Amino acid sequence: MKREHTIQSLGTLVQLRTLDVDRLQADLASQEATRTRYQNNLARLDALATGSGATGTLPPALALNCGAYKQNVMAMADLHRTDLALHEANMAVAQRQLTAAWTRRELLGKVLEQQQVQLAREQDRIMRKREDDIATQSWLAGRTA
Repeated sequence: MKREHTIQSLGTLVQLRTLDVDRLQADLASQEATRTRYQNNLARLDALATGSGATGTLPPALALNCGAYKQNVMAMADLHRTDLALHEANMAVAQRQLTAAWTRRELLGKVLEQQQVQLAREQDRIMRKREDDIATQSWLAGRTA
């Protein structure tokens, strides 16, 4: 009875660890989508800065305006790059957490599997002993009759 309770408790723990792994996987997928958005935004900002053309061929007022525009776009791109780097660092932490959670879940799964195998062996041993006892009683009853 005690081993069955242990198996039931381990099963519950494995389910909880699986939920934790699933939650961390969903979180990491969300972070990956955010990273993709950052990368797409950076590509667009780079295209905007490049697409505004050369400022040297424009009249002075337009050149000043275009230069300020490019400077602002490049500053925004730099901020996005910094945010992306921080986000990727957070993603690395989340990936390590996911790996650790997955390892914990697998280890508990192995322990659960071992306990189940031991219980099956124990139940098989009890069943064989019972069958042997019945066979012995049957054989003894046949000898005395």
